[in-house]
Amino acid sequence: MQIGQAARASGVSAKMLRYYESIGLLGKAGRTEAGYRVYSEADVKTLKFVRRARDLGLPLDRIKLLIGLWQDEDRASADVKRIATEHAAELRAKIGELTRMCEALEGMAAACHGDHRPECPILDEIAEGSSDLAAPSASAKGQRARREAPSATAHRANQGAMS
Repeated sequence: MQIGQAARASGVSAKMLRYYESIGLLGKAGRTEAGYRVYSEADVKTLKFVRRARDLGLPLDRIKLLIGLWQDEDRASADVKRIATEHAAELRAKIGELTRMCEALEGMAAACHGDHRPECPILDEIAEGSSDLAAPSASAKGQRARREAPSATAHRANQGAMS
């Protein structure tokens, strides 16, 4: 089958198919007399494998290792498991990092009045460059406390009036 057919059958774009071929994830395609690439069903299966591995976030170097293991009938499943568990651990670490970033941004946003005033604790926090994303800087904490203080005072006053 030609490149467009292989791309459709595998779910990989023709451009990526050519790239995977150029870096050795896929063997060199045969050519027709007119010079068109020709792919086999085995090539399409490999492309589907690559696409699924990419969907799992695996980097190309690991995909190349996995293809080699997949095609090796004498492989040890322990080698495949090691690659999978290492990648899962890296994903968990990245999730933790992204969670800390999200919490830091949410904390900065909570400290911001979000009105017409030019003061911006978000910009102040970014400018300070705190290395610990999970913990807002002292200035952001202070600004948040100042922002929350009036509402806390009003809340206590309202509760006192209700009793």
